[in-house]
Amino acid sequence: MYEYAIAWEWLTFAVRWLHVITAIAWIGSSFYFIALDLGLVKRPHLPAGAYGEEWQVHGGGFYHIQKYLVAPASMPEHLTWFKWESYMTWLSGFALLCLVYYGGADLFLIDRSVLDVSTPVAILISLASLALGWILYDLLCKSPLGRNTWGLMLVLYCILVAMAWGYTQVFTGRAAFLHLGAFTATIMSANVFFIIMPNQRVVVADLIAGRTPDPKYGVIAKQRSTHNNYLTLPVIFFMLSNHYPLAFATAFNWIIAALVFLMGVTIRHWFNTTHARKGKPTWTWLVTALLFLLIMWLSTVPKVLTGESANAGLPPSAQRFASNGHFPAVRDLVSTRCSMCHAAEPVWEGLRAAPKDVVLESETAIALHAREIYLQAGRSHAMPPGNVTGMTRQERALITAWFETAAEGR
Repeated sequence: MYEYAIAWEWLTFAVRWLHVITAIAWIGSSFYFIALDLGLVKRPHLPAGAYGEEWQVHGGGFYHIQKYLVAPASMPEHLTWFKWESYMTWLSGFALLCLVYYGGADLFLIDRSVLDVSTPVAILISLASLALGWILYDLLCKSPLGRNTWGLMLVLYCILVAMAWGYTQVFTGRAAFLHLGAFTATIMSANVFFIIMPNQRVVVADLIAGRTPDPKYGVIAKQRSTHNNYLTLPVIFFMLSNHYPLAFATAFNWIIAALVFLMGVTIRHWFNTTHARKGKPTWTWLVTALLFLLIMWLSTVPKVLTGESANAGLPPSAQRFASNGHFPAVRDLVSTRCSMCHAAEPVWEGLRAAPKDVVLESETAIALHAREIYLQAGRSHAMPPGNVTGMTRQERALITAWFETAAEGR
């Protein structure tokens, strides 16, 4: 079983790497096309139906690009579609959600001091929220409100803030932020799968059949693409947030999430305005900096610890580690070698919170984090960082023996 833990760790690493690769591809193409679209210039010599053109230089060559708002007069011989970047980003992200949060629900997903639910119920809540989020968003876009750009954006922002609060009332702080990112990314990828690509296929089919495509399909696709553009940066923040407990594990974490969405808007507004050659609104960077300072201030309030409450019993998966014969020695070892950082109030200079919010000050916490201790300090030398507390080979062997004998039921 202990080799299974190592294999599982490498599997999550591989999927995480895939997720980052595909996300770079999707975000890169999205940012490029938004910048290209905003930078198009209308000139009198353009072909019939062309909206604008752009000259660009890259990689030692020049590119001449023209955009048709609806479609060209005839179907080109070769057409490049941009879709798999989005699909693979979502699929790999969902796989990572299953591996880390569903597979480790007792540790990463469920906070019994917030909502005492079973693992299947927590997973169902997670899945339902992602599906219902897309349905609600899509209905709003297709409603009369969808024709009011600013009104729709305000309502969507309120929904995202409500979801930020709601997730913190159900899951651990870490899982809440991750789910908020997944909720937003699901909307973005579903926009591509259910709206943007089908609309483009309708236009292509009309061209092939010799019909004049309806302009409404391009208008709808452009609206969804614009939404994706403004949601991208917050999603990246939530992807990275699991490494920073000061973001997800504080009393006002849902307000922090709400402010992150606003920062995404201010940053993208600067880039979009600049690419459209409408000036450089430097005020957006001041607003972004002030919002970030506000987030930093909110994170300094007394921390709300995530994880299992002190009065809750250990789940069966952790009981075998607490009852193992090596546990008393490992407990003393952890309290000696790890307490400088992994404490409610770390004494290591510069640390305001325990790394990844892992507090190892109780037998319950040590048993719950058995796999992480085994992988970080037993089978590898990642912890303590730089071996600052002088953990010996014999002590690492003790941690390894504790986990492996407990995993085998010995």
